[in-house]
Amino acid sequence: MSRADIVRAYLAAIESRADVLAFFTEDAIQEEFPNALLPAGARRTLAELKEANERGRDVLRSESYEIFSLCEAGDQVAVELHWRGVLAVPLRSLQPGDAMRARFAVFFEFAGDKIRRQRNYDCFDPF
Repeated sequence: MSRADIVRAYLAAIESRADVLAFFTEDAIQEEFPNALLPAGARRTLAELKEANERGRDVLRSESYEIFSLCEAGDQVAVELHWRGVLAVPLRSLQPGDAMRARFAVFFEFAGDKIRRQRNYDCFDPF
C-alpha cells in the first residue's frame, strides 16, 4: 500500500468513526495551526490525539472528506481537501444538524507505513 493509499484509508477511517490511532507511530505529533476553532492552534501527542478524537465524536454527528489534490514524495504526503462536519451540539451561530465546512491542507510525514507527523492548516467557512 502506498503512503497516499494510507492517507486515503486514514481519512475513510475518520469518516466511519473507526479507531485511527493504529495509523500513527507511538511518538507521533499532530499539529493544528491557528484557525477559527483553535485561535492558538494545538500540538498533540498520540495520547492527546486520542482524547481530541473522543471529544470530537461528541461534537459531530458525522464528517466527510473530499480530496482535491494529493501529492506523495518519499516519506511525505500532502493533501488538499474539503471537510464537512455535521454538528451534534450547538456551536456559535450553528445548531445541531447544521454543517460546518472547511478547506484543509494536511501534510503527513511517515516512518515506514505509519504517520509520524501530521500538520493541519484548516480554513473554516464563516460560522
